[in-house]
Amino acid sequence: MKKKIVIEGMSCNHCVNHVTNALEEIKGIKDIVVMLDTKTAIVDAEESVKDEEIKFAIDDAGYDVVSIEEVL
Repeated sequence: MKKKIVIEGMSCNHCVNHVTNALEEIKGIKDIVVMLDTKTAIVDAEESVKDEEIKFAIDDAGYDVVSIEEVL
């Protein structure tokens, strides 16, 4: 399932790489696209991946998750 994550605190490409690396560590997430201009990430996640797990990984990397929603 695809999810759109709105992230606050990203200001450069280093931030994009940091968020991407944090998401890559979550088992069950693939096809990660992090966009600095819209401050969002789109991920393809297995059903077993919980929003709380995504939020924790991004928060732990030093950024704030504003929202997570499923994308059709």
